Amino acid sequence: MARKARQRISYVLPLTNSARGHRLGVNGLAVDTDRSVLYSGGRDGVICAWDINFDLRDPFESAAQSSQAKPATTLRQQVQAHTHWINDIALVENNNALASASSDITVKVWRPAAQDPLPPQSIGVHTDYVKRIASPGGHAAWVASGGLDRTISLWDLNGGGQKLEIPVADEGAEINKEKGSVYALATTDSVLASGGPESIVRIWDPRTGKRITKFVGHTDNIRDILINKDGDKIMTASSDQTVKVWSMTAGRCMYTLTMHDASVWCLFSDDSDLSVFYSGDKSGLIAKTDVRRAQEMDEGLAVAVAQEHEGIGRLAIGGDYIWTATSSSSINRWADVDTTNAEVQLPQTYRMQRASVVTTRSSRYPSPPQAQEPTTNGSAHNQVSFKSVLRLSNTAPFPAPHSPRTDDASSVFSPSGVRKTSEAGIEADLHVLEPLRSLPDHTVEGQNGLIKHIILNDRRRILTLDTAGEVLMWDLVKCVPIKSFGKRHLEDVRPEVDTTESIAPWCAVNTRTGSVTCVLEPNTCFDAEMYADELEYADKMDFREDQRINLGKWVLRYLFSNVIDEEIKRDESYRRALLSERMQPVQRINPPTNIQLPDRNLNTWSADPRSPTMTRTPRPPNGGHITATTPGLSIGVVTPSTSHPMPNSPQTNRFSTQTDEGSRLEKTASHHSQPRSSHDRSGDYFSSLGSIQTSGANGISSPTEAQAKGPLTPGGTQQDDSAALQSPTDSDKDGQSKEGMFGKKFRLHFGMKKLGKKDQSDNKPAVVDEKAEDSDSKSTKTDEKVVEDNFLGVVQNIRHAYDEEISAGGDELETGVIPSLPNDTPVLKPPANTIILIQQERPEAGGVADLLEGTVGSIGTMTDLVEKVGPTWLGNVLLRNEPPVKDVAKLAFTLEPYQGLLPSVSSEGLNANRMLRARKVLAYVAERVEPQSEHIQPDAMKPEEYLELYCQGQLLSPTITLASIKAYIWRSSSDMVLVYKANGRKEIKHAPNTTRSHELSSSRDSTASGQESGWSGRS
Repeated sequence: MARKARQRISYVLPLTNSARGHRLGVNGLAVDTDRSVLYSGGRDGVICAWDINFDLRDPFESAAQSSQAKPATTLRQQVQAHTHWINDIALVENNNALASASSDITVKVWRPAAQDPLPPQSIGVHTDYVKRIASPGGHAAWVASGGLDRTISLWDLNGGGQKLEIPVADEGAEINKEKGSVYALATTDSVLASGGPESIVRIWDPRTGKRITKFVGHTDNIRDILINKDGDKIMTASSDQTVKVWSMTAGRCMYTLTMHDASVWCLFSDDSDLSVFYSGDKSGLIAKTDVRRAQEMDEGLAVAVAQEHEGIGRLAIGGDYIWTATSSSSINRWADVDTTNAEVQLPQTYRMQRASVVTTRSSRYPSPPQAQEPTTNGSAHNQVSFKSVLRLSNTAPFPAPHSPRTDDASSVFSPSGVRKTSEAGIEADLHVLEPLRSLPDHTVEGQNGLIKHIILNDRRRILTLDTAGEVLMWDLVKCVPIKSFGKRHLEDVRPEVDTTESIAPWCAVNTRTGSVTCVLEPNTCFDAEMYADELEYADKMDFREDQRINLGKWVLRYLFSNVIDEEIKRDESYRRALLSERMQPVQRINPPTNIQLPDRNLNTWSADPRSPTMTRTPRPPNGGHITATTPGLSIGVVTPSTSHPMPNSPQTNRFSTQTDEGSRLEKTASHHSQPRSSHDRSGDYFSSLGSIQTSGANGISSPTEAQAKGPLTPGGTQQDDSAALQSPTDSDKDGQSKEGMFGKKFRLHFGMKKLGKKDQSDNKPAVVDEKAEDSDSKSTKTDEKVVEDNFLGVVQNIRHAYDEEISAGGDELETGVIPSLPNDTPVLKPPANTIILIQQERPEAGGVADLLEGTVGSIGTMTDLVEKVGPTWLGNVLLRNEPPVKDVAKLAFTLEPYQGLLPSVSSEGLNANRMLRARKVLAYVAERVEPQSEHIQPDAMKPEEYLELYCQGQLLSPTITLASIKAYIWRSSSDMVLVYKANGRKEIKHAPNTTRSHELSSSRDSTASGQESGWSGRS
C-alpha cells in the first residue's frame, strides 16, 4: 500500500511596504495588443497585469504622434500564482487566459477577465522544474510544457489533465541524463520543436508524440525557438552566440546568423514567416532583423535597437514598443525602430562590402548620400546610422572604409594580406556600436525583494538582506518586521543581535520568492519551546513557574484562529440540533396499516379469523402467549412491545406484530434481543422507527459490542447483502459463542435461503455466517463509523462522540472542540494579509503541490476547504490541543561537588530535558545536600541564591538551559560535567553522603503544559 503523501503548512510574511509589483527578476512577458495589457511573471511567483494606457493596434505612428509622451504603465492586477520562480508565461484562449510554468513543478492557468475570476488553477504537474511553456495559437485548447524532468507534456486548458507525454530522454545513447532537459520550446498544431543543453533541435508531432526529425549544428545550449506559421521554417537561438534558421523541407540549416557577440537568450517574432524578428543576448543587446526585402536572409538588415544593463531573458513586442525582462524587478519599455523602408546612411568614404568582395545586389545599402533623398510613397526612407548596423553573418554585407585609389579587393587588405594600420584603425572605429535607443521610453518600477537571510540562535528571529542592500530583522512568531539596520552587511549586524540560546529547529525558512516563507513540517514543528517569562508581551499574564510554550503550536493556533472560531460555531449548532432531535421521536412518513402475507402458516402463527381478510397480519392462536417451538427460543421475550388492538378485536395483544415476516423476523429479532435503553419508546415498528434505530446493533453476533458501539444509522438494516462480503469482522466469530440457539437456527436458516447452492457444511461455518449475517454485518459496518483521514476526520470523531453520548441517554453535551487557551498560547495577532498555504508532498514528482492558499484574514471563509485538504495532525492541534506525540529530547550530564566541599548527590550519570534550566539542577542538588524542612518557610532562600553551578570553569546563569550549555560552553559530544558549590550566603547542614542512584523523572515535565520533562539516573 502506497505511503500517504505528507502534508505541511507554509506561511509567508508580508513585506513592510504596501507598493505592489515584482520583488525579484522578471522571467516571462506577454502582451495583449487588443486590450493594451502587459503580463509579466517573476521569480517571486507573482503574475502582474499592467495597463499600458494607450492603443497598441496602430504601430509606428506619425512623427507628430510619436513625439508625444506616452502615459505611464499602471498595475491593473496581480496574483501570487506560484510558490517558486515563474520561468515562462504564454497567452492562451484568444488572450483570455494566461498559462504559466514554474519551478514549483506546476503548470497553471489564470483567467483574469472571467466574470468570476479564480486564483490560478493547476492543470499539470511535472517531476522537476518547468522551464518553458508554448501555445500553438489562441484557438487551441492545450499548451505544451517542458523542463528539467526531460519530458514534454501537453495539458488540457480546461482541466482535463495530461493529453500527451513525450519522453525526451528516451533516446538511448544520443543524450545523457544531464543533457535531456528542455530549455526551449515552440509549437504549432502540427509541429513541436524543443532544445536544450544537448545542442540538438528535436522536432515532434504534437498529435502523436512521435519524433519527426532532429537538427544538429549548435555547439552550446539552445535557449529559444521560433516556428513560422506554415511549420516549414524553424529559428533557434543558442549560447554559442548564433541564431540558426532550419528548413523542414530541406532538412538542414539554411543560415547561421552571427549578429551577437554573446549568448543569445531569447527570440521574438509576430511575423507569420519570421521575416522580422527580435533577439536579446546575455550582454543586454536588443537586435532587430528585417529580411523582407532581401533575396538571401543574410543580406537583410540587422540593427542594434537598445542596450540593457544586464542580460535579457525575455522580449515582448506591442505596437511600436519593446518590453524587456531581466534579473531586475523593473521592466523597461523601449521605442521600436521602423525598418520597413530603412536604408543605412554611410559616410562618403564607406561602402557595403561582403567580406573581401563588394556586393552591389542589395538596395538597402546605397552609395554615399546624394543631394536628394529617395522617397517611398511620397516620404523619405528611414535612415539608419551605419554605427548601429550589425553584421548578420560572416559573409553578409557590412559597412567598411573604401579607398578610391585601390580596387575594392584591396580597399581593406594589402596585397600581402596584411591589414593596413591606418585603415584598420578606421575600421575599428566602426565597431564601436551605438544602439539607436540610448534610454528606455518608460520603466515599470519593481520593488525590493529579499535575497538572503540568516536565522538567529533563538530561532524566532531572522535577519534578511534585500535587493537594495537593506538589512531587516523579522519575528517569525508574530509575522512582522522588528527593526531596520539600513544598508549594511548581514555578517556585521548578526553579532549585535544574536543570543546564546540553543533552540531545536522548528521551521524551515527561505527567501527564494523575495519574501520570508516559513515551512512547518509535522515531524519537526513541535520540537521547539521557549520559556513564558522570556516573552516580550504587552498584556502580562500569570504563567506557571518555568512554563514553556511550544512555538509551532503557538503559531498555528493564531494563523488558523478564524477557522477555530468557525468550527466552534458549527460545533455549537450541531450540539444544539442533536439535543433538539433527541427530544423529538422520529416518525415514519406514511406508515402502512398492515402487511400482505402469503396464505400459509408460519410456525405456530395463524391468520386471525377476525381479520377482514385471510392475508392480514397473523395473530398468535393462544390468546397472546407465544409457544416457543425451538428449545431456548422465546420470541415473546425477544420482542417485547406494547400491543396495538386490531380492528374488531375485543382485547389488546401484549406483543408487537412486527416480528412475523420472514426475513424481517430475523432482523427484528436481532435488534430486539438487546435490552432497551432507558430512553427507548415502545411502539409499532411500522409507525415509528425510533425503537429500532436506538436499540443495540449486531444483536445476534455480539450484543455487548453492539451496546458499546451505540445506535444504528437510520436505514442501516436495509442495505444490500453485498455489504457483508466487503470486510468480515472478528465480531462474527465471537458471536458464535455468545448468541445461543435462537441465533444459530435463524442464521443458518436464512443463510441457506440467501446462499442458494453454496456449501453449507458444518466445517465451513464462517462462510455461512458472513453471508447469512445480513443485518449484523451491515450494522457492524455502520457502527465502525469510518472517518476521513484529514482535518474533517477530527470533526467527525468529535461528532461521533456526541452521538454515542446521546445514545447512552445523555441530556447534556459538553463541547469536544478544545483549542489551546491564552495561558498556554498567548494571544497573537498576525497581519491579516499573511499568506497561508497547505501543501502536499509528491513523492513521485519530487516536489510539493499547493492544496490551499489563503490569508489569515480570509482563511475562516475557507473552512470547508480546510476540512477537506487539511491534515489530521493540524485538526488535532487546532481543535483538540493535541500535538503529535514525540519522545522528549534529553541530554546526558554528571554532577560533581567543587573540591568535595559538598556531599556528592549521585555517582551515576544523569539525563534531562534539553530545555531544563540550571536552577532546576540546583534545586535537585539542594534536595540532596541538606535535610529538607518539614515546614515550608516563606522567607527561605531559593537554591540558586546560595548555590552556584559551573561548567568548564564558567559560572552558569540560573536561566540557562542544558542545550545552551552543551552548545556554547561544553562544546563537545561527550557527557557534560557540571560542578556545584555553595556561595557562602547560607550555612548548609551536610546531609549524610550517599552514592545511590536517584531518579529525577517528573511526569509533569512530559506533559503538553510546558513543564519540565523528567530526568533520570543512568548506570
